[in-house]
Amino acid sequence: MSENLSAVVADGTGISGDSIASHPAWVVLKQAVEAIRPWQQKDGSIDFSAEVVPPLAEVERTLESVVEAIERLSPLVPHDTAYHQALVADLRRWADGGFGVPDFLDSLLAFQPAADRRDGLQHLVVFPMYTQNGNPDRNLEAVALRVVWPDWLAELERTRYDNPLFVPITFQDFTPGYDTNSAVLFPETVAVRKAPERWTWGGIFCDREAARFRAVTAAAVDTLGVELPGDAARLIADQELSQQTFVLWDMIHDRTHSHGDLPFDPFMIKQRAPFWMYGLEELRCDLTTFKEAVKLQAEGHPMGLGVQYAILFDRLFRFPVTGERVRNYDGLGGQLLFSYLHKHDAVRWTDNTLHIDWELAPQVTNQLCAEIEKLYRDGIDRPKLVHWFAAYDLVATYLSPHPGSVWAKGPDALDLSLPPRKLVDEVLVDEFPLSMFYEALAKKLRDVIASTKGITGHGAVRTAA
Repeated sequence: MSENLSAVVADGTGISGDSIASHPAWVVLKQAVEAIRPWQQKDGSIDFSAEVVPPLAEVERTLESVVEAIERLSPLVPHDTAYHQALVADLRRWADGGFGVPDFLDSLLAFQPAADRRDGLQHLVVFPMYTQNGNPDRNLEAVALRVVWPDWLAELERTRYDNPLFVPITFQDFTPGYDTNSAVLFPETVAVRKAPERWTWGGIFCDREAARFRAVTAAAVDTLGVELPGDAARLIADQELSQQTFVLWDMIHDRTHSHGDLPFDPFMIKQRAPFWMYGLEELRCDLTTFKEAVKLQAEGHPMGLGVQYAILFDRLFRFPVTGERVRNYDGLGGQLLFSYLHKHDAVRWTDNTLHIDWELAPQVTNQLCAEIEKLYRDGIDRPKLVHWFAAYDLVATYLSPHPGSVWAKGPDALDLSLPPRKLVDEVLVDEFPLSMFYEALAKKLRDVIASTKGITGHGAVRTAA
């Protein structure tokens, strides 16, 4: 890799206007939402027989505080007027129904952030929802956010990487469901009576992604003694540059789930599969993004090199050692990338120092992408179970399966009279354990990874009010 990344990024100010999070009504809204959340059950309803729940009249007054705060804040975001009107109606219908299982389908359908992507545009979002990698319960949440849509990104999306549903966003402030590791705002997390026929938007918080990437990568580089090229060091040091790098990564990754030779699409068709299939799919999307970033760099685009560094560092340093070792498919993908690079001499762990061949690493990374693409292309001609075994063999070529694995013993060890979905039960929760290298790295990075919970673009760990 050559050093040619230039700091051609927006200044981050975006559209002018009063910040939602600095308005006095935001404090009222946040406090009222946070009062309601502990009263809710897992499905979002409120059980008035529970000891922690106050009388109905008090809950109604608290909900009315939520409504009044929304109505005071709504003029700051006139583009959300229709959504906020539907939201108030959904909130009041929830109260009129005795606070049963919430149904916010009407307001969800009215919220269409992908229809107006302008850099710096604010949104005030309130929904009963779970937060992915955060809170599993459908609690009421309030989020103040801004859209990130610089001109250079809009041009790439218009001319090259069409992704009309993609909405990159940053936090202003949030309630406790986002004081977690969650970095997405997805409509499918909202409590509704039925799912819409199709989803029309998906939001990703690039400031949280960038902030935790910077924190973990900096700690890993220091721990492993990696010598960074100048452009890589600047990427890690610059929050704004990292955010916009992640926006480009996310935009290409997201669209890749529906592009390519796909024997199946696990994110569009609900089906049960071994977790390495999801790991390979996520890795395929990242490596496809990497391949595109190499092309962009060759064409002189200033963001291409940064995307390559971001994918390598996040996949190698953060993914394998983040989260529990229970069907951790993102961790698996990171382990596979490291092992592939190591076996092809693009990375070496020598004298307690990690050495990266910056010229060879892109070539080898694209080579792994080609192997996964071939797996997918061949998969269209295979029965499902045969395809799963082919994928297992690809992973097991580079990662050692658990010695107690039944799948590692091959088809003869499994009851093939069972349907494939039943054979998933034979997969160990940690089918491909961490190597000794990653076990040691996980211990070294444990504290810094924990510190990124709730982190924002300001680089500070947030706590709920």
